[in-house]
This record gives sequence, C-alpha cells and structure tokens, in this order.
Amino acid sequence: MNKLALALLLSATAAVQAANATECHLTISATDQMQFDQRELLVPTSCTEVELSLVHTGKSTGIAMAHDWVLARTNDVSALAQAGMAAGATHDYQPSNDPRIIAATKLIQGGGTASVRFSVAALKNGGDYTFFCSSPGHATMMKGKFIIGGKADVLATRNNDSR
Repeated sequence: MNKLALALLLSATAAVQAANATECHLTISATDQMQFDQRELLVPTSCTEVELSLVHTGKSTGIAMAHDWVLARTNDVSALAQAGMAAGATHDYQPSNDPRIIAATKLIQGGGTASVRFSVAALKNGGDYTFFCSSPGHATMMKGKFIIGGKADVLATRNNDSR
C-alpha cells in the first residue's frame, strides 16, 4: 500500500472513531423545576460504552432539589424509586449494589456536575430502558427513554453522511 492510501485510510479511521466518540458521549441537564432537558437519549448500536454527563443548571443547594441520573429497565423503575427512598440521601437514594441499576451518577446540587461511564454491550437494540432521577418524588416528572439502535442508528448514519 502506498503512503497516500495508508494516510487516507488512517484519516478515515480517525474520523469514524471521532464521530463514534461524540455519539457515545451524552449530556443531559436537570433544573430546579424538577425537569430533565431531554425526554429521550439516543445511542447508536456502534457504541459499546457510553459516557453520560449530568449538569444541574439550577441554583438550589438543598437536598430536596438535588438530582441524579439512573438507568434501569422500565419495569424496574417504580421499585427502584421506592427502594431508593429507603436507602436515603446518604446512599444517593439508590439501593446499594442493586443489579437492576444499569448505571447511575451521584446526587448533585444546583451548579454541580456528575458523570458516569458504562458498557451498553449487554443492552438490547430496541430494549425498554428508562432514565430517571431517584430523589424522592422526582421520578414522576424526571424520566425519559434510553434508546439503543433504531432511530439512534438512523440519526448517526445521517450525521456521518453529512460530515
């Protein structure tokens, strides 16, 4: 292979890796009004690992308006929210070592940020996953869908084609 072809191949590989890195990093904001800024988070099947950053854009420093981001199967959310209340604030309203929690950030107050990196390799394309805030009473308003594949792959393909 000549040097030009090798350089083009390496450049294309780097561009694909950079695009995948962007698609595999998600940012979501939470407010003092008990809302996430997104109701859906889309992850292409090309991602094997996701890094999620939670930004609390509010100013409240009280525990009542502290937020986190928890990912679970949709049918586990209600039970996890109940178990989280029993766990209390010292455990970020998350039951310790609960296998139903796929990923979670720590609890943060207004102006804070938190991140979590986790594998999505075992999550099913089109599976039924929900993210929510585990602070008591917040999950009824602060929740959304976490979507692997499907329209996430369509959007990723469109984004890659436009580059």
